[in-house]
Amino acid sequence: MNESFYVGAVGAAQCTQRLSVIANNLANVNNNGFKPKQTAFSELIGYNLNDSEEAVTELQSGVGTRVVRTYTSFAADALQQTNSPFDYAIMRDNTFFMLRDPVTNEITYTRDGHFHRAEREDGFYLMTDNEKFVLDADGQPMRAPAGDGTQEDEENEQVIGLFTFQNPSRLMSVTSNEYVPSDEGVQAIPVQDPAALVKGSLEASGTDVAKEFSHVIECQRAFSFALRMVTTSDEIMSTINNLRN
Repeated sequence: MNESFYVGAVGAAQCTQRLSVIANNLANVNNNGFKPKQTAFSELIGYNLNDSEEAVTELQSGVGTRVVRTYTSFAADALQQTNSPFDYAIMRDNTFFMLRDPVTNEITYTRDGHFHRAEREDGFYLMTDNEKFVLDADGQPMRAPAGDGTQEDEENEQVIGLFTFQNPSRLMSVTSNEYVPSDEGVQAIPVQDPAALVKGSLEASGTDVAKEFSHVIECQRAFSFALRMVTTSDEIMSTINNLRN
């Protein structure tokens, strides 16, 4: 009977964790280039009854599931035309802009191409809203034209760097829209594909509101069923204890 309490409690806790992921996806529905996360569940313990651990029988028992990880799909989504000369959209899956923090020199990656022209001591640079340098294919800060960006700077031969990874699932979120490799073995690979970049547009958020709300309903029902299991187990235990008295 104690096992039924455990299964119900774990189930309710995992539903709460999944709801947190869904809430974050919905909160970023208007965040350019945002990629929603999904949760992956795994059975906690599954074992055969009345047989050895190695045997496979039709009679099995388990004690619930848990969220083992969240994963993100970095597929390209719909475009939103802005006509801004400093906005860029990536139309290639698993491809990112490289950013560098001018204070810490930390390198991060993003698909949000909403940039602006910022003046520094030695000239104008292409930067993000949180004042990070946008890097070129050689990992150098992108120079920006001194004007409004409507005309190309003839002296500026830099090309915005695009990078991919052999295993994007090993990228770890540091903000809602920026990622870093989870370990040193994950290396960024330059992408030589001019057609992958669209100027004057932004990639829309990948959050599907209808899909996320359907997940909310699933979680609510699963949460109520898990709590009902705990309540039922408590009632049974109370009945058994009363019979013993």
